[in-house]
Amino acid sequence: MSRPEAAGAPRLRTGLLVRLLVPLSVLLVLDTAAGWWTAGKLADQAYDRALHEIAREVALHVHAGPGGPRLDLSPAAARALAADQEDRLAFRVWDVQGRALGGDARLALPAQLPANGAPRFADAQLDGEAMRTATARLPVGEDGAGGQVLVQVAETLGKRQRLARDITASLLAAQLLLVAIAGLAVWWAVGRGLRPLEALGRAVARRSPADLAPLELAGVPHEVRPLAQEVNLLMERLGSALDAQHRFVADAAHQLKTPVAGLKAQIELALGEGDPARVRHSLAQLYVSAERLSRLVQQLLALARNEPQAITGLRLQRLDLQASALEVCMEWVPQALRRSIDLGFEPEDEGPLPIDADPDRLRDLLNNLIDNAVLYSREGGRVTVRVGRAGGERVLAISDDGPTIPPEERQRVFERFHRLLGGRADGSGLGLAIVSEIASLHGARITLEEDRDGTGNTFAVHFPPPEPHAP
Repeated sequence: MSRPEAAGAPRLRTGLLVRLLVPLSVLLVLDTAAGWWTAGKLADQAYDRALHEIAREVALHVHAGPGGPRLDLSPAAARALAADQEDRLAFRVWDVQGRALGGDARLALPAQLPANGAPRFADAQLDGEAMRTATARLPVGEDGAGGQVLVQVAETLGKRQRLARDITASLLAAQLLLVAIAGLAVWWAVGRGLRPLEALGRAVARRSPADLAPLELAGVPHEVRPLAQEVNLLMERLGSALDAQHRFVADAAHQLKTPVAGLKAQIELALGEGDPARVRHSLAQLYVSAERLSRLVQQLLALARNEPQAITGLRLQRLDLQASALEVCMEWVPQALRRSIDLGFEPEDEGPLPIDADPDRLRDLLNNLIDNAVLYSREGGRVTVRVGRAGGERVLAISDDGPTIPPEERQRVFERFHRLLGGRADGSGLGLAIVSEIASLHGARITLEEDRDGTGNTFAVHFPPPEPHAP
């Protein structure tokens, strides 16, 4: 089944081609402008020499006389000199004193006169039309004995502009061909370069959802290797998360199977009894099993609610740790009295202990710590809840009279479904795991030490001080 591309998703090959062609197009425009300017200069150089030759031809018709040089040019010869299929020509001749000897009267004596032997070329206007002029000092007669005259020839720009256009068009055609070849070369080269990435994509697409093995990095381009390595790390983390989820589901199913089986057994026993007293006893046992099942379900829900992924649902408020601990502690008094346990509370002498915490999650933490202490303490034992300060931290400590947890087990008791060998079987192994998750969500740390009197354990949760501007 083909996968549709995301709407508006850019194609790498097209993007690279566009990024190449855009600057090439700009350079092509600039180069065309420069080519047009250069072609104009080349056309001027070619046709300026022709203008100089026409000026020399005109000078050949100037002869020396008693009154000075004179222009002997018949109208037919003048028309022959000015004959051109594309442009119009005009000329005029002056002596060295600036006296006009003949030619087109519309041409004026230039302000800057050329030096001997070097013609001067310039752009001019004649009757509103752009023209190119060539002005030169030329000798009269073959030996120059008759002096010199100033000859100016003007020509319109038709041939020059056509030559410049032809040169520019030739250059532009070659450059367009080069750009097209470059575009095709880039398209082909990028396609070849993307083949390893496409092969990597196909390898990922062929995988089953359960296959989280790392990608093979052999043949992956150096530039793409960091991405592939990050994908492998993501798969590793995803595999760990899925393994933990599978273990949790399996453990939860196992934990729920026992109380559910007990419920069924008690129901079957009650249904088969005819003695009201035995039926009542079976119902009492049924109630105990249902209570355990309800407690287990509540702990499973609390554990799921306090997973690390639940951080987005955390609602921190400014709370008084002392008041919250006292309130929860009072709720546990009836349960402690049923087991003849002395449940005590030692407040902080300096007044309230403000912390930033989620009220519901803080209550879950307190409930599970006190529940764990009451559950594992001996009959007639003692459970003490203390609050106080340690440096800048706010500390909640709960001491019990239960079996002392060995040092090598003090880290494992916070794992899910972990219970000490030989301990009471009533616990589910979830309470301390819930406490650990909630503490992590609040940036708190947990310590577990032997109680000060040598009997039991002391669980202490160290909360960071509240933020100065937190709600």
